[in-house]
Amino acid sequence: MQTDPIADFITIIRNGVAARAKDIVAPHSKMREAIASILAREGFVDRIEVFEERRKRRKFKRLRVHMRYYDELRHVGPLNHIARVSKPSRRVYADASENKPVRGGVGVRILSTSSGVMTDNEARRRNVGGEVLVEVW
Repeated sequence: MQTDPIADFITIIRNGVAARAKDIVAPHSKMREAIASILAREGFVDRIEVFEERRKRRKFKRLRVHMRYYDELRHVGPLNHIARVSKPSRRVYADASENKPVRGGVGVRILSTSSGVMTDNEARRRNVGGEVLVEVW
C-alpha cells in the first residue's frame, strides 16, 4: 500500500541517481507523468515514456524515466537534490507573492495549482499559487 505515491516516485528517482541507473521504471499516474515531464523539460532527466506492461493477462501502465548524465561514464548528473516538500501529514502552500526562486534560479519548485502542475517560474508568470510538491536542483 502506498500512502504517498509522489514521495515514492521521488524516492525511486533518487535511488536511480544514487545507483547511476540508465533509466528507472515506476507505476504510471497522471501526477507522476506531469512531474516527470517537468523534470525532462527543465533538463534534469533526459526523457520520459509511458508504456504498457502485461502481467497475468492484465495490462499495467508504467512510466520510464531515462536519466541524464554529463558523460558516458555517468559520474555526475544534473540532478543533485530532489525532495518532497508537501506531505500528507503537513501540506505546504505557496502564495503567488511568496513564490521565490529556488537556489537563485538554478533549482525548480514544482507546484500543483488550479491551472495544473507547473514550475515556480510558470506560476510566477501566471500569478498563481498552489501546493508545493517537489524541490529539485
